Amino acid sequence: MKALLRTARLMPYASALLASTTLSASADMSSAVRTTSQQVKGLQAPAELIVDHWGIPHIYTANQHDAFFMQGYNAARDRLWQIDLWRKRGLGLLAKDFGPAYADQDRAARMFLYRGDMDKEWASYGPNAKTYTEAFVEGVNAFVQEVRDGNRPAPAEFKIAGTQPDLWKPEDVVRIRSHGLTRNVVSEVRRAQVACAAGLDADRLRTKFEPDWQTSIPAGLDPCSIPKDVLKDYELGTQDVTFSASQKRASLDRHEEFLKESMANVDRIGSNNWVVSGSRTATGRPILANDPHRAHGVPSLRYIVHLNAPGMSVIGAGEPALPGISIGHNGKIAFGLTIFAIDQEDLYVYELNPGNPNQYKFRDGWEDMKVVRETIEVKGEQPRTVELLFTRHGPILAKDDAKQRAFAMRSVWFDPGTSAYFGSSDYMTAQNWNGFLEAMNRWGAPSENQVYADTDGNIGWIPGGLTPRRVNYDGLMPVPGDGRYEWEGFIPMADLPKEFNPTQGFFATANQNNLPPDYPVNERRIGFDQWADPARFQRITEVLQAKPKFTLADAMNLQNDDASMLGRRLIALLKPLRSEDPKQRSVLELMQNWDAMETADSAGAALFEVWTSKHLGRATIAATTPEPARAIIGNGSLSAVVDYLEKPDQALGADQATARDKVLLQSLSAAADEVGKLLGEDMTQWKWGNLHQAEFSHALKPLADKATQAQMTVGPLVMGGGNNVPHAAGYSTSTFKVTSGASFRMVLDVGNWDDSRAINTPGQSGNPYSPHYRDLAPLWATGDYVPLLYSREAVEKAASERFQLSPKG
Repeated sequence: MKALLRTARLMPYASALLASTTLSASADMSSAVRTTSQQVKGLQAPAELIVDHWGIPHIYTANQHDAFFMQGYNAARDRLWQIDLWRKRGLGLLAKDFGPAYADQDRAARMFLYRGDMDKEWASYGPNAKTYTEAFVEGVNAFVQEVRDGNRPAPAEFKIAGTQPDLWKPEDVVRIRSHGLTRNVVSEVRRAQVACAAGLDADRLRTKFEPDWQTSIPAGLDPCSIPKDVLKDYELGTQDVTFSASQKRASLDRHEEFLKESMANVDRIGSNNWVVSGSRTATGRPILANDPHRAHGVPSLRYIVHLNAPGMSVIGAGEPALPGISIGHNGKIAFGLTIFAIDQEDLYVYELNPGNPNQYKFRDGWEDMKVVRETIEVKGEQPRTVELLFTRHGPILAKDDAKQRAFAMRSVWFDPGTSAYFGSSDYMTAQNWNGFLEAMNRWGAPSENQVYADTDGNIGWIPGGLTPRRVNYDGLMPVPGDGRYEWEGFIPMADLPKEFNPTQGFFATANQNNLPPDYPVNERRIGFDQWADPARFQRITEVLQAKPKFTLADAMNLQNDDASMLGRRLIALLKPLRSEDPKQRSVLELMQNWDAMETADSAGAALFEVWTSKHLGRATIAATTPEPARAIIGNGSLSAVVDYLEKPDQALGADQATARDKVLLQSLSAAADEVGKLLGEDMTQWKWGNLHQAEFSHALKPLADKATQAQMTVGPLVMGGGNNVPHAAGYSTSTFKVTSGASFRMVLDVGNWDDSRAINTPGQSGNPYSPHYRDLAPLWATGDYVPLLYSREAVEKAASERFQLSPKG
């Protein structure tokens, strides 16, 4: 029913928007569009920037240099605080602006910078990477200089923080690596902790191995040697910037929370994408859909932009601090990404030289650590000099001089060509499948599934990413760094699976294990414990198979689909159960009769989510797992827990079915008690949306006055969805507020591009006083979209602002 209602609402809404813009534009274009003329230093020829009614900028230039120059200039116009903070965080420059509380974060961030050969780095991304970036940075700097010279006001955030934006260098864009998602070092540490506490077998419900795999403790590793806080600098170096009156370095308790949240993100941080052949669509043209799931914020992680220059017209979303488009189309091909779970990280454990703590054992001798001394400028204090230590594998994360141990992380980050998402500057101009494959063969990080479609009717799928070749180990635990466990290069991209024009007429990914059943896993150890539960993929596939003539409305409905495949499985386990206790019986009946739809108005969804996120896993682990490991495992993996409950074993005792049913009933009752405290005792009044709401708050909100704080906040917005449904909406288990999901959604009508639709949230602009700061959020929350206009004619009709720009001096 929800899908039918959305279909009825969606298309008239979008059509009405187009109709209204057409009428206003044709009636009096000069009065409907606000026009600004301006000279810009660094621009090579006159250019035009048209902003449509939804805040999407369409850039028209006379050459490709100016297209990327204007992309940078416009990103600074709309998102200057965000991209300036991104650069300062990534390069370790926060303390200079914000004081000594950020010095440790700066030190940690510098551990993860790319420090290799810059010529190899630029060459890794293809022939245009450096020139695109130089032009993009020139554009950013042109706007920054205008602010620094006082020729335009600084965005409000700089006034609140008491700072000013910095100028960029081209290499700044690619040297920053710590915003990438490279997989399982947190899980390695957790597995070692479980193995130390209760043996490796106790770890089976914390994560799920896919494909099937049996791991073991690597020879030479003592799992108990791994410090609890070994990843504290990894946390500091990769975390977002937060502001408060008393900013403090992360404590051990907070670090423990980081580890738990990182493990939970396997399901929360992901994406959906699919591509459907014209043979299975109502129009005969392919449809490509993508909704990448990441942590929500304001401004949004994604930014929609349209770049036009001779030989290039590409539109879609990217990250505002990077040149190019990573999700979108160029008029000939379309592309969209999700995470493909290549394991691109390892933790190494070293024996230190008793006579020299800066030497570690490697093969038959002692090897010197590389010592890098850097200066951190600190507001209000003298600069600090810090020492960063590196081994052949990567930065030293921790040292235990007393036990003569050190710990370093190896990551693909430190190899050329792995700046996160930057490789899209290569593939976004490809004109066919072969050109797209060639560009994807250079893709480094994060590892991605790319779906593809073109105007010739072809569709395809290809994963990409640097894949370490581990021959004698599996990457699932820390390993000694003495030379026994080395990466033997990388698996060739040609050895990763791919599909072109699949016989079923569609291809979908949702971060699930999508290695073919006959894939030679032992020879090519891609990764085992970072795939998402297949529930989202199963539902997407179910819908695609049931729709012989798929439409754009169907695609939009599917991106907002609340059907829970895990819910169906757990309902099946609950169906035979009975209870003599009246309260427990009513709770059980609520779940037995639930339709497994996680809609905002559903009582069953409220109970299901509280049950599965806080009670079911913990109860299952308590019944099956040695006590010393339980706190480390926490709720475990819902995917592994549900698999186990469907096929319990002797860990539950002789009468496994009875013990399993007891776990189900008792944990469900505990969840109902919690929901009762939150929503009242009357179950007929429970609604998932009364708990599950999205609110977007600017990071600087704690430093602003009350009036500005209100301006910086968007929401709350009532939400359906959950962690494991296509309508992904991950949440905090302490507040149930939505924290992650699809900030950007896109549905492309391949070849009839003006019919394509997209939505960003909460808006395109990072300026709290702009109407485009929050205007898209209500549409996003209800599953609505705006046109993703491509033709110049359609853009002109939907214009709300026009900037006519010319070179200066």
